Amino acid sequence: MNLLAQLKQYTTVVADTGDFQLIRQYAPQDATTNPSLILKAAQQAAYRQLVLDTLADKRQLPMDQQIDALLIAFGLRILDSVPGRVSTEVDARLSFDRAATEAKARQLIALYQAAGVDSSRVLIKIAATWEGIQAAAALQRDGIHCNLTLLFAPIQAAACARAGVRLISPFVGRIYDWYKKTAGASWDEAAHAGVNDPGVRSVRRIYALLRQHGFATEVMGASFRSTGQILALAGCDLLTISPDLLQQLQQADGVLPPQLHADMDLGDDTLPARLLDDAIDESRIRFALNEDAMATEKLAEGIRLFAADTEKLAQWLQALPSD
Repeated sequence: MNLLAQLKQYTTVVADTGDFQLIRQYAPQDATTNPSLILKAAQQAAYRQLVLDTLADKRQLPMDQQIDALLIAFGLRILDSVPGRVSTEVDARLSFDRAATEAKARQLIALYQAAGVDSSRVLIKIAATWEGIQAAAALQRDGIHCNLTLLFAPIQAAACARAGVRLISPFVGRIYDWYKKTAGASWDEAAHAGVNDPGVRSVRRIYALLRQHGFATEVMGASFRSTGQILALAGCDLLTISPDLLQQLQQADGVLPPQLHADMDLGDDTLPARLLDDAIDESRIRFALNEDAMATEKLAEGIRLFAADTEKLAQWLQALPSD
């Protein structure tokens, strides 16, 4: 069996792309999207007619509604290509507005439901800011399942679990990027491979914390730079993987034992249970993030990048000819 087939024995494999034709090659269970991925897919010649058909009667609507229509159009095609769920992202520009985030999430779910999709097949992606987590808590109480993204710190994971969030996406590659850049010339790639990769280590710690304390929140590793990072997290609840890395896994042979399990012993690397036992209020999470330079910088950067890509998508749609 190739490595992708073996990985599927332990972990739910998720495709990280808006290219629904490409998704079918790897038979994932779920798929995730974001504005960057939708823009990349929408610009392909193969999807031009889908874009034009989607916007044909929506050109006079506000741009945010046109973008929503496009997100749903791709989401519907993705759902035709996977048996499970699709993650559709709330505009990152709303990341610090709880009410607006919640309202946008409800609008997206309503659009899916109007197209005949059961809400259980949709995860609403929301940035894991304090405001985003509170919005997700309210949405979850109403049966709208959320995927909290741009998650870099244990305090974010703990707050999400306490809020009853369905799924969290701790980022592996962006954490790795930060530590490598910070270390500069002193970075030792071999010494930071496998379970010693700082991004892998973060997901392992979060996974162990939630599983060992009985929280149902699903953990989905995201943002991978190499297959090595993916293989080091075999056994995680879910992993969302780009098509190029899915292809590499599909073409590679070897033996892949599970690396994560609920009762694994991380030794001194175990996160303290007080992360979950104590009340997690706004001041505590903001202070904890402030104390974590990596999480602070990568969360802010991630929001900026997703917001910029939403702007690029809007500009591209505005300039798109009607036929």
